Amino acid sequence: MKTTLIISTLLVAVLMHQPSLVRSAQPPEVRYGTAVPPDVEMMYQKALTWLSTNQGKDGDWPSNINPQQGAAICGMCMMAFLASGEDPNFGKYAENLRLATRCMIVKQDSKTGYLAGHSMYHHGFGMLALAEVYGVLDEELLWIGASQTELQSKRTIGAALELAVQCATTSQKDNPYKAWRYSPQATDADTSVSGAVLMGLLASRNAGIKIPDKNIDDAIEYFKSMTTKQGDVGYSGIGAGGSANLPCIALLVYSISKRKELDQYDAVKGRVISQMDSGANNSYPEYYRYYAAQALFQADFDSWQKWNTQLIRELKTMQQPDGSFPGSMGQTYGTAMSLLSLGLNYRFLPIYER
Repeated sequence: MKTTLIISTLLVAVLMHQPSLVRSAQPPEVRYGTAVPPDVEMMYQKALTWLSTNQGKDGDWPSNINPQQGAAICGMCMMAFLASGEDPNFGKYAENLRLATRCMIVKQDSKTGYLAGHSMYHHGFGMLALAEVYGVLDEELLWIGASQTELQSKRTIGAALELAVQCATTSQKDNPYKAWRYSPQATDADTSVSGAVLMGLLASRNAGIKIPDKNIDDAIEYFKSMTTKQGDVGYSGIGAGGSANLPCIALLVYSISKRKELDQYDAVKGRVISQMDSGANNSYPEYYRYYAAQALFQADFDSWQKWNTQLIRELKTMQQPDGSFPGSMGQTYGTAMSLLSLGLNYRFLPIYER
């Protein structure tokens, strides 16, 4: 008892004389969250019900906008369930998550690793979803009830994720900008597609998949080259001309890749915070909310809290009676992206941790 008391007293004394140690510790609510607002719970559960009843028998979500169907939409829907803590092994929506994961694997190109869709956007978001479900879903349960056709494409989530990573890194290696564009064989790049793919790689690395530092470093160099001192981020050309979405994407990838010491990080952080009240007034509001939520949460928790309060109020007026949300690229897209912009209130996804 005396020894324990002495150690405790010494520890308190050390902390009192080194206040920086105290300041560096995050308040528990930043990392783990406080109680989820009732409005979020209500909106989220209604929307998950809509997603679950509108999922196709093959595990994908049909879209009346055909180019939007694929790994991105499937992955966003998967993450929407996972973000609120839904268990892919047991519980109300376990079967929805298993079906979607199987669908992602079955439709993946077994040779190139390219995830089904119409661009590297799909590949990036699909890779992100696989990374988030990897290690959570019991592989023994995944293929229960699968058809013979599906079983011909059977492989583990880890194997599918490694294939997807290989596709992304090979595409980057062959790209003169060391970034990504719509096609895996593209010789140009843009910050929107590159953000989607880079987030997939960062999530995969967090999940334990080996990714060389050079791949991350090269992608960050591309983003640095596209960021001005004023915090503007170019789309496919250096500097200005990009939408309000792009500083949010840049801020997020700088944060998740642990590059907060960069001058470019400070610049885009200032830009994102300054556009909080007007940034969603563009052609891609769901896309903006998705990235702004994560960027603000990672970079400035107080700003995120203010913005989140406004977001909840806004989305509450937008939700349809059936639980869905309208979207510029269809109801499924609008619903999944709206839920993911609210998902920081739960903080279950590893990629949402601070």
